[in-house]
Amino acid sequence: MATQIYGPDKITAIDTAQISERHRKPGGGGLAANMSPERRQQVEKTLKRKLDSRCILFVFIYILNYLDRNNIAAARLGGLQEDLNINNTQYATCLSILYVGYILMQIPSNILINRIPRPSLYIAVVMLIWGMISTLSGNVTNFAGMVAIRFFIGFVEAAFLPGALLILSKWYTRRELTLRNAILFCGNLISNAFSSLVGAAVLSNMEGTLGHRAWRWLYWIEGAATMLIAISAAFILPDLPHNSRGFTEEERAVAVLRMTEDVGEVDEDSAEESPFAGLMMAVKDLKIYVMMLTFTAYVVGLSFNAFFPTLTKTLGFGYITTLLMSAPPWAFACVVSLINAWHADRQQERFWHIVGPIIAGIVGFIISMCTLNTAARYVALFLQASSYAGFIVFYSWISSSFPRPPAKRAVAIAMINAFSQLGNIAGSYVWNMSANGFRNSYGVVTAMFGVTIIGCFAFRVILVRLNKRLDDGVDAWVVRGDVAEQTAVAEGVNVEEGAKMMKDFRYLV
Repeated sequence: MATQIYGPDKITAIDTAQISERHRKPGGGGLAANMSPERRQQVEKTLKRKLDSRCILFVFIYILNYLDRNNIAAARLGGLQEDLNINNTQYATCLSILYVGYILMQIPSNILINRIPRPSLYIAVVMLIWGMISTLSGNVTNFAGMVAIRFFIGFVEAAFLPGALLILSKWYTRRELTLRNAILFCGNLISNAFSSLVGAAVLSNMEGTLGHRAWRWLYWIEGAATMLIAISAAFILPDLPHNSRGFTEEERAVAVLRMTEDVGEVDEDSAEESPFAGLMMAVKDLKIYVMMLTFTAYVVGLSFNAFFPTLTKTLGFGYITTLLMSAPPWAFACVVSLINAWHADRQQERFWHIVGPIIAGIVGFIISMCTLNTAARYVALFLQASSYAGFIVFYSWISSSFPRPPAKRAVAIAMINAFSQLGNIAGSYVWNMSANGFRNSYGVVTAMFGVTIIGCFAFRVILVRLNKRLDDGVDAWVVRGDVAEQTAVAEGVNVEEGAKMMKDFRYLV
């Protein structure tokens, strides 16, 4: 498998002063490249502090993303199924139809968000729309209405996660990205513990308020919270390094230079290529298909997530105690994920930081299959939840394995994430085998984790081989002329030197 090469074979050296104005952007022009090391360090520190404080909003958005998607389970406990007169099969359809819209929209959305100059506004508008749709769920009166609502929630929500991952990859270097992705995914882990508590609070206190069922209030309250956060997102979330508001010119210049130095090429698409060029590059890259299949197996293995309270209930405690005991494993998973991500960034390593948590999860599965001891099974739940730590590093592996052009990276993130949702659909059937404490179900997810390890190893072998070909000079990464020019502007060098910078790029394994 050859390294992805795009652009002309030869690039003419041109002094940066001769570069056309169409290649210049705010924050370019070598401003950061000409800073003293002390000034650069000071500006970069301020930049990252501002950026981290603004990107933390992604965590709250992710929490609401999951709450609005999964609150149907709590609403069911409050009488939704009886009020809408839907049977169990129809309820299952309401659950699964969301993933149809979710899968369909991810790639088109990421192609679009990669092309627009203000992705913060795009995320805000998308969030506002899904909040409105979620609110309307409280007004549904029949099965058809709920199916339509669920489809469109999935269709609109699909924009968030791959879009957020793409935005983060435009600001943070490969040495920083995994930890930031872990912080983002803490929103997912927190929502697993938080959703049941919110549902319990609303269902127990809002029944009959103003003549409405409590499950309708659940949708109205959570939908209103989503729309409120959406409005703030338009003003808080960052846009792109070269044009984001709230940063000084020096900070924007350093932001552009950081990303250029990280890979050796400016994070820009060629103006000579169509909006669908990234899609074509991604479709032709066999590495993506290895990641798609591996990630899908990983998602099937993690399907215990949706059934976690049910698995906790096998310990034999009451409903309230079960809900309370379901939260600590996810808090533990948050801590493990942050430590694992921090260490992965520090070591610039991916494979073992993915496989390690998976092995811990397998140990948890085996304990659950082999014993009915209450203490041992509860410890097993902690190990299972901690397997999410590798899942987070996997997302960073996607970004670092398809770094340029950004159009291809956007499609790669969306393709892999969208295809992996098939694992969520398959996973819902895995846990129908409830006999002997879900022993057969645990066997299936253990096998899926085994497939994931094999897939990760195969992908690592591919990347090691590509790195060797780069070391030996068999392959070379060549960029479009206009991208090389923009790289030269950011670095404050001539185009020939800018074109040579990519030679030092190596894949993270």
